[in-house]
Amino acid sequence: MVRRRDTPGQGAGSPVSDAAARHSDNKAMGPARHLGVMHGRPAWLKMTTAALAILLVGGLAFAAFWVVRLQMNISKAPLGAGSSRTEDPVNDSTDRMQILILGSDTRDGKNSEYGEADLSSGYGQSDVMMMMDISADNKRVSVISFPRDLLVDIPECTDQKTGQVFPAQSGVMINEAMKQAGIGCAVDTVNKLTGLEIDHFMMADFNAVKELSNAVGGVEVCISDAVYDPDSRLRLPAGSSQVQGEQALAFLRTRHAFADGGDLGRIKAQQGFLSSLTRKIKDDGTLSDPQKMLKIADVVTQNLTVDDGLASVPSLLTIGNRLKNIDISKVAFVAVPTTPAPTDPNRLAVAEPAASQLFAALQKDVDLTDPTAPPSPSPEPTESAPAPSPSTPVETAPPAYDKALQPVTVANGTGVETRAQEIAQAVIGGGFSQVAQLVAQPVQKTAVYYGPGFEKVAADVAALLEIPATQVLPEPSVSGVQVFAGADFTSGAKMGAVALPSDIVNQTAGDTVCQQANPDLITY
Repeated sequence: MVRRRDTPGQGAGSPVSDAAARHSDNKAMGPARHLGVMHGRPAWLKMTTAALAILLVGGLAFAAFWVVRLQMNISKAPLGAGSSRTEDPVNDSTDRMQILILGSDTRDGKNSEYGEADLSSGYGQSDVMMMMDISADNKRVSVISFPRDLLVDIPECTDQKTGQVFPAQSGVMINEAMKQAGIGCAVDTVNKLTGLEIDHFMMADFNAVKELSNAVGGVEVCISDAVYDPDSRLRLPAGSSQVQGEQALAFLRTRHAFADGGDLGRIKAQQGFLSSLTRKIKDDGTLSDPQKMLKIADVVTQNLTVDDGLASVPSLLTIGNRLKNIDISKVAFVAVPTTPAPTDPNRLAVAEPAASQLFAALQKDVDLTDPTAPPSPSPEPTESAPAPSPSTPVETAPPAYDKALQPVTVANGTGVETRAQEIAQAVIGGGFSQVAQLVAQPVQKTAVYYGPGFEKVAADVAALLEIPATQVLPEPSVSGVQVFAGADFTSGAKMGAVALPSDIVNQTAGDTVCQQANPDLITY
């Protein structure tokens, strides 16, 4: 539509035709739009316009080049291996998100110098396994390490490429989860162990570590004594050192240089390395510097495999953008609590109840650096029951009873081996000394059952454990009171509360930690 023009003395004017505007000599109709009117444009304006056009075209070409290059770098694989999911895909920008980070020990291609290919059959094993948990408000990150020697149950997994089905396995090292059916099987295994549903994964090989450490100009690490590990070829002096390239990879790979030469010392060293790397990236402003980010993105994506949901440059940039402003004191590094496995002292099993407490805290999105922080938002207050009317007779309080004489049993349906003992101790601590323990089939929801005449006792036991009154139920077959603990009560002495070991956090990204050298590898 042609815009109406106001002309003197006529109010709102009628639309002016192009022909009139081009050829009229009437000044009231505005300047004639002959092509020759631009001939008088200053030279500086022409040059500026041309320069801006070149910069715009060049910038678009540069951006397009990097988007295409980075996109071509990315390899992808399925997120799961057949296990069903109950949660919808997350919004990568605004939702809480868990990313499983894996280091592959495959010896193919550039990694062949670290051993023969037959040392890593199939998809390879996970040399490093960590889960990064980013809060929805981007104010904290928890990084949970899983020891490679941890014995776990691996669910049935289907290779999404070939369709081959691998049966479930029990008591298998967690690093073997992706060996046959791929990365998705490792994701399903961690989901089964933790009760979470991982949203994404990132898997890098040996070369990624070398290239990343070179790209940032080295990472500072610290060790108590000079060491040399002939297996990984790590050689470090006592104190602080800058490692990059081969030495950075050796620092992360060594299985013998730290503590007692076991997997737990290796995990603490890996966490110390990542803490130092986080501090350096934050101090250098890397996440806010497009040129530095492009350099790192290029070297990392060349050695990275991600799930389909992360297999785009914008998705990866979204993750980086969420991390750039997080307070490093709120980046918590944790290891799954373990104990020597009963079947093999050279392997590890989850330590209970500490492991279940950690997993329950993760499921409830607890701040591991401050477990006592109040949840947000707080639940809405429930309406109180109406006061009795004057015509309603007020019931008298039931007669007092002797807690020491009341039979209470604790049935463990949580699936956590030591929970009955933990809950029984809480009941005994409340004055009920006649407490027995039972093994029960796993159930989802906790209940307190009571036999005839034990309603008041059941209510008091439920209040002691903070089990809702709606879950206190009559059951004629029960003698006394029975606390049937379910999957909603896997942690702590109070239902809904989270109990965590005081030392669950190994360190935060703000801590500078010097690793303890393995005495057997100290050099002088």
